[in-house]
Parts: sequence; C-alpha cells; structure tokens
Amino acid sequence: MTLTVSDENRVRTLVLDRPEALNAFNEALYDALADALLEAADDPTVAVVLITGNGRAFSAGTDLLEMHRMSTDPGFVRGKHGFIGLVDALVDFPKPLVVAVNGIGLGIGCTIIGLADLAFLSSTARLKCPFTSLGVAPEAASSYLFPALVGRQNAAWALMSSEWISAEEAHAMGLAFRVCAPEDLLATATRHAEVLAAKPISSLVAVKRTMTEPHRAAVRAARDRENAAFAELMGGPANLEALTAFAEGREPDFTRLPAGG
Repeated sequence: MTLTVSDENRVRTLVLDRPEALNAFNEALYDALADALLEAADDPTVAVVLITGNGRAFSAGTDLLEMHRMSTDPGFVRGKHGFIGLVDALVDFPKPLVVAVNGIGLGIGCTIIGLADLAFLSSTARLKCPFTSLGVAPEAASSYLFPALVGRQNAAWALMSSEWISAEEAHAMGLAFRVCAPEDLLATATRHAEVLAAKPISSLVAVKRTMTEPHRAAVRAARDRENAAFAELMGGPANLEALTAFAEGREPDFTRLPAGG
C-alpha cells in the first residue's frame, strides 16, 4: 500500500504511506495520489482534502533509484498519471487543499506547498528543493508560485541553492501557515480543515476558483516551461552524475562536467 485514505467530518485525509522509503514518490504513489485527488474532487461528501505522511518524513520527493532506472532503461514502464499527471490533479483540484508536513519535505514534498491552500509544518520539519543538486529544473510550477508566495529572493534561494529550510525559516518567508509541535501537527491541521469543511462546498469551490483563476494560465505556462527544461536536463551529464553519485553513496562532483553542464 502506498496511500491510505480516511474520511471524517467531510475531510478526506490522504496519508503518503511508504515510510520505509521516506514516502518518496515512485510511479505507483504518483498514480495513487492523483487518482485520490480526482476522486475527492468529484465526491460530493468531501469538502476538504488533507495530505500528510506516515513516519518521519512527509515525502523525500521523487524516488531517485526509480528515476535512475527511468533515465537509463529504455524499457521502463511509466505509470498512468506519473509526476505530470499528479501536478495537473493538484493544479486543478477545486476544493480546499491542506498539507500537514510532518517531517522531511524534499522536491514535490516541498513544492506541493505552492499548490496547497494551507500548509502546516511540524517544528521538526525541513524542506528542500534539490533541483540544482540533481542537475534538473524546478517542478510543479514552483518557478512561478514560489516567487508569488515568498518573494523573489527567498524563492531564488529555495530553488537555486538546494539547501535545507527549517520550519521556522519556512514560516518566516511565508511557506507555512502555522508551525506546530510534532504531537500537535495533525490535530491542528485537521481542526482547521474541519472549520473549512463545515462551510458550503459550493462556496468553498467558488472562493478557490476566484482566487486561482487569475493565475491559472501563468501556472500552466510555468509548468510547461519547467517540464520542457526538466526533460532537456534529465539524463544529461549533470543529472547522470547526481543519480550515479546517489546510487554509489557519494557526493556528486559537478566541477568536472563539460562546459555548460
């Protein structure tokens, strides 16, 4: 099982459930979460979706071992939705989306915040956008959403440095709505989700639509630019060095790459 689903008080809680892999997204988890969001969007009994993780991580992002196989094995079979399908499901999700980041949030485990309506972080959570350390490009429209959410310089640091961001730093820059003690995180996020879920779904959908509609074209354009840049860089010298170093348990060395690599 890669995802667990539960309903209470019109809140559907989706728990990323690959704790042994720090809830890293393989194709199966991308598909499971995308399907769950599509189902929740159409379910008249669901008013709010809350996403959190099982174990000590929220999500370690894309499963790098699977990414390495995807980059090097021409016969690799991709999932039904994959990463792009999940991002589309997140962008198009019409109801309030709440995330409770219970631990490490890497890659999509961080950039999903740009697509959430409310983000709650455990005080022990840490975030990282590891794109430059993997030799790839941003994702999930973060190149547009992060500057709008936290300002140009905070976004530049988050997206370019591949450095860890603490929960307190995330809150100070505007990535988090609340920072909670670990033992209070899920209860606090759920309480806020239930406040929203008690309201008329039609009104919640209308509010979200009026907030997001002015940005929809820009988000899709950013996603398309990112996907094109990611596809161009994936499997290139820097990306292969990063993935090989990960598989070999060492730090990547980008200084010896060809010029422009």
